[in-house]
Amino acid sequence: MNWINESVPQEFILLGFSDRPWLELPLSVTFLFSYILTIFGNLTIILVSHLDFKLHTPMYFFLSNLSLLDLCYTTSTVPQMLVNICSTRKVISYGGCVAQLFIFLALGSTECLLLAVMSLDRFVAICRPLQYSVIMHQRLCLQLAAASWVSGFSNSLLQSTWTLQMPLCGHREVDHFFCEVPALLKLSCVDTTANEAELFFISVLFLLIPVTLVLISYAFIVQAVLRIQSAEGRQKAFGTCGSHLIVVSLFYGTATSMYLQPPSPSSKDRGKMVSVFYGIIAPMLNPLIYTLRNREVKEALKSLLTSLQAALFFVVTVENYRKLPQRKFPSQKAVFVSVA
Repeated sequence: MNWINESVPQEFILLGFSDRPWLELPLSVTFLFSYILTIFGNLTIILVSHLDFKLHTPMYFFLSNLSLLDLCYTTSTVPQMLVNICSTRKVISYGGCVAQLFIFLALGSTECLLLAVMSLDRFVAICRPLQYSVIMHQRLCLQLAAASWVSGFSNSLLQSTWTLQMPLCGHREVDHFFCEVPALLKLSCVDTTANEAELFFISVLFLLIPVTLVLISYAFIVQAVLRIQSAEGRQKAFGTCGSHLIVVSLFYGTATSMYLQPPSPSSKDRGKMVSVFYGIIAPMLNPLIYTLRNREVKEALKSLLTSLQAALFFVVTVENYRKLPQRKFPSQKAVFVSVA
C-alpha cells in the first residue's frame, strides 16, 4: 500500500527554468503577450468566418476549426504556466496534470490531422476547381473535421492511459513547463523502452503520414498553378496556399523535432523551447499569417469593423437623443380651453 501511495504523487513540481530565475520575468511577459494575441486573433477569425456570408466556404470552415483548436490548445497550458512562473511554489495537482496531459495531446493530435485535411481542401480547390463544390460538400467537410477531432482524442486517451500507468515511485519533479508525455516518461522508475517505441510509432502516424500527404498535395498544387496562364491567377492561388504552407511548416517542423528525434542528454532544454514554440508561439502566429496574407479575411475584417462602428454610432446617437430635454406639448384639453 505504501508503494502505491508513493507511486502516485498528490501533486507535481513543474521545474521549467527554475534553475535560471533571471529568465522568469521575460518568459512571463512573453507568454502573457502571446496568450492575449492568441485569444484575440483566433476569436476574431472564428467571428469573422461565421458572420461574413462570403466566408461560408470549406476553407474557412476548417480555418475556424483550427482557430478553435488553437484557442483551447493554449488555454490548457498557458494560464498554469503563468501562475507557476510568478509563484515560488511551482506545483500542479495530479488531477490537473492528467487533464493537461490529455487535452494538450488530444488537441495536438487533432491539429496534425486537420492541417492535412486543409491541404486536401486546397488541392481540390486548385486542381479540380470545376468539381470543387461537388467534392467538398458540407457533409464531407463535417465528416473530415469530426474524424480529425475523434481521432485526436482517441489517440490522447490511449497515450495518456499508457503514460499514467507507469509507476513513478514517488518521483514528482517534472523537468518541463507543463505535463507532456516525454517529460512524464522520464519520471518512471521502470524501463520505458516499450512506451517510447509506442510514442514513436504513433508520432509517425500523426506526424510523418500527414506531412507526406501535405507534400504530395502541394506537389500537385504547384504543377497546377504553374499551368495557370494569368499572373493574377497564379498569385491568388499561391497566396491562399502560402498561408497554409507557413502554418504547416511551423507546426510540423517543431513537433517532429520534439517527438521523432532521439532524446539527447546534452540538450535537455531543447525540448522545453521546442514545445513552447509549437504550443504557444505557433497558435499565436496562425491568425496573423492568415489575416495578413489573405485578402478575403482582410476585407471581411474591414466590413466587420465598419458594421461595429455603425452600430456604435447608432447606440451613441440614441443615448444622446434620450438625454436631450424633451419638449412638452400642451394637452388636447388645454388647447380647447385656450381656443374657447
